[in-house]
Amino acid sequence: MTNDVIANDPQITMYGADWCRDCVRSKALLDARGVAYTYVDLVADETGAERAQAISGRTQIPVVVFPDGSHQVEPSDRDLEAKLTELGVL
Repeated sequence: MTNDVIANDPQITMYGADWCRDCVRSKALLDARGVAYTYVDLVADETGAERAQAISGRTQIPVVVFPDGSHQVEPSDRDLEAKLTELGVL
């Protein structure tokens, strides 16, 4: 998959909850940068937390899943931006 394909169809998924400060921060960064992503609200989606834990092996959120198959758990803004840049999304 080329970076152009990733940029046009990012397939980024973020698992989070509105009560989580790190989730709110990561979601705000994605929104401010105009990044397309799917948000899985762990309060509204009964199986979302199980899927996030299966991906990360941890219970911490947010879990951000990228189209290259990698993920980040509780990423700092710097780490999240670096990954988005690496993928050609930013």
